[in-house]
Amino acid sequence: MSTNVHEVFSGKAFKFCTLGVDGVEFVSRVKSTGVVGILALTATREIVLVEQFRIPVQKCVVELPAGLCGDQAHLTDESRLESAQRELLEETGFAGGHWTLLGEGPSHATFTDEITSLFLATNVQKAVTDQVYGVGRERITVHLVPYSEVSAFLQSCKNRGSAVDYKISAALFLNEIKDNLVV
Repeated sequence: MSTNVHEVFSGKAFKFCTLGVDGVEFVSRVKSTGVVGILALTATREIVLVEQFRIPVQKCVVELPAGLCGDQAHLTDESRLESAQRELLEETGFAGGHWTLLGEGPSHATFTDEITSLFLATNVQKAVTDQVYGVGRERITVHLVPYSEVSAFLQSCKNRGSAVDYKISAALFLNEIKDNLVV
C-alpha cells in the first residue's frame, strides 16, 4: 500500500483511510490478506451454494462459499488455496476435489483495497455432516443446485426476497471460458 495512506479510524474489522492530496477515501480490512470464493461442483455437477442473512443489506444473500484469508493469528501464513479449502469445509462440509484458480481482482475498487480470488473446485464430496455450518454468529444454509438449473434457482431466490451475489455469475462465466483464460 502507498506510503501516502492516512488511517482515519480503525475498528475491529476495518480501517478507514484517505490517500493523496484529494483525500480519496477507502476501506481496508484490519486482519485479512484477501478474500476467496469457491465455485464448488460435485461429481454429479451440482453447484454448492450458501445462503445467510447479511446485516448490511438486511436480507438473506445467496453466495458462493467464501471467506477471508489470514484473518486469524494462526492463519497468517495460509495460502489463498488453503484458505479456499478451509472456507469450503467450514461453510458447507464439502472438501476434496481438484482445485483451479479461475481469476482474481478487486472486490470493489472504488471502496476497498481488497482482492478476491475465485477458485473452481470439481468433484468435491461431503466430508462433514450433521453440523451447523459457519463460524461465530454465521448460520449458513447450504444449497446443492444442478448446474443446468442454477439460473432458475437463483431467480426463485430473488422472487422470495433473497439477494444473489453477482460473483456467482462471474465464477460461472470464468468456468465456461477457463480454457481460453489467461490468469
